[in-house]
Amino acid sequence: MTVAELSELRRLLRDGDIKYRVVKNTFARIASLGTPVSVARDSFKGPVGVVISCDDPVLTAGRVIEYLKKNEKLKINSGIIEGRFYVSNDIKAIAELPPRKVLMSMVVGSFRAPLGKFAAALSASINSFVYAMEALKTKKVKSEKLKVKSFKTHNS
Repeated sequence: MTVAELSELRRLLRDGDIKYRVVKNTFARIASLGTPVSVARDSFKGPVGVVISCDDPVLTAGRVIEYLKKNEKLKINSGIIEGRFYVSNDIKAIAELPPRKVLMSMVVGSFRAPLGKFAAALSASINSFVYAMEALKTKKVKSEKLKVKSFKTHNS
């Protein structure tokens, strides 16, 4: 890749607080020893660029795939996301997922919906109870009025 192409990739990644570094394979293999990255030791062959992000892995994979569509010179060999080793097809699949914030809001929404329905059911039960009590009260009042009226007519 040319310097201009690498600069464009870095600019795209920088917008998402993602870093891109070209590394020497020997240094990468040595640095990976004893870390979660050691599972990728065999991937450090040929020219290697490393993408590093501490935030949303989906966003990171998405940005790399986005650039890959523009520039076919970039090849994804493998990656490590949250301590697990992935091959390029896995990374492409991860890039298609919604971002972490969207997923979290979907989970929260799925918890909220049943709670909302439960609250509505309780409210409906309480409202039904109140209406039933009101109807019973009305019926009793009418019944009392009829008794009083009928008592007055019998005594007169």
